[in-house]
Amino acid sequence: GGGSGDSATEDPFTSLEVPSDIIEELKLYIRRRLAPQPIKIRADVEVSCFTYDGIDAIREALFAGIAVGTDNSPIKIRLIAPPIYVLSTMTLEKESGIALLQKAIDVILEKISAKGGKMDVKMAPKAVSLKEETELQAMMERLELENREVEGDEPDED
Repeated sequence: GGGSGDSATEDPFTSLEVPSDIIEELKLYIRRRLAPQPIKIRADVEVSCFTYDGIDAIREALFAGIAVGTDNSPIKIRLIAPPIYVLSTMTLEKESGIALLQKAIDVILEKISAKGGKMDVKMAPKAVSLKEETELQAMMERLELENREVEGDEPDED
């Protein structure tokens, strides 16, 4: 067929009337969009301990779980409402992220059991979408509101 065959090798941006700094911005943006997106892995657990130093035992167990995290995939633990905690981590590798949280859960279980407490996994580690995250956030805010209404309004000093 006709037409010039060399158009394929041209920089697609050269024919555009766009300042070069904007082109650089665009290229950077595209590159960033193509970069692997970190995946959030989360698990829900119930941790309880009714011994005399139960609160400390729970805290120690959770910190031991956090310690399993790495620089690339730090583990965060959030209290939703006692005794439910959410473990989460960001990772580029779904499988290794799930394995990491599973290891953290094992550590927490071991620590809390040694102190006479118990742990139940409500939701095993899995990759979550941002949509689920937003729903979780909404749920937490609703729970917080309900808790606040129940407790009255004295400030909770630690």
